[in-house]
Amino acid sequence: MAKIYSENSIKNIECLEPKDETIQFLLSYSKTLKVLNGKRKKYEMLLN
Repeated sequence: MAKIYSENSIKNIECLEPKDETIQFLLSYSKTLKVLNGKRKKYEMLLN
């Protein structure tokens, strides 16, 4: 069973290409994400 999964995963790695929409989404998300460091916690805010 391990051989089946490892062979399929090696074949699928070669054809992985992100879509332009995915890249744009991640870039816009990272631009709106603001992280503030508090004394004990980190606060994450989405600035829309």
